[in-house]
Amino acid sequence: MPRETLTKDQIVTTAVELLDDEGLEGLNMRSLGKRLGAAATAVYWHVKNKDDLVVLAGDRVWDEIALPDLDAVDWRTAAAAMAGGLHAMFARHPWLVQALGSHLFYGPGKARHDDHSLAVYERAGFTGPDADRAAATVFTFVLGNALAGAATASLVRRLGRDGADPGERMAATLRSAAEVAAGFPRLRARLDSPAAADYNATPERTFERGLDTLLDGLQAELARR
Repeated sequence: MPRETLTKDQIVTTAVELLDDEGLEGLNMRSLGKRLGAAATAVYWHVKNKDDLVVLAGDRVWDEIALPDLDAVDWRTAAAAMAGGLHAMFARHPWLVQALGSHLFYGPGKARHDDHSLAVYERAGFTGPDADRAAATVFTFVLGNALAGAATASLVRRLGRDGADPGERMAATLRSAAEVAAGFPRLRARLDSPAAADYNATPERTFERGLDTLLDGLQAELARR
């Protein structure tokens, strides 16, 4: 595809697809150009470099999060919906979780989300810095819950590139971890429980339980005021 017919929108859309498939480490202009059917040099007419492309792709995926109508639902329902949407978006694009630690993201997509998030907590009754703190607290909780999935996705890709069978390597590591954990009474009891599938297993609905507890705390803070 010649550079005259290549658009920034096509480049960013394809970059998101490539990042979803290959992660941050798999994104480069040559691979992107191959997917676009264009020379890598043609991409540089529209984006400065790889970091610029990651920021553009990162901002694009924020548009996937639905923004609840604050006139139709209460603040807590809206907060839970936005947190769930954010969590799902991170699960679809685990590279973004990693990139948040190495890139400064900005743009209309993220600004749209952040503005509506503040509106949710202002509707609840938080004002000024308190609204910022409430929104940041929930965001940090969601991000923390998404870290495990992002790390696993990155690890599986790396093991695959090393020529190893990711499933076998991870299973062997979990067996070793279980042997170590068996020397500690609480971990041993947990591993002996039918509910624990492996050393890293977490109870079902852990994210939902944690989010409910966090929102309970914010609601209690509002009641104390």
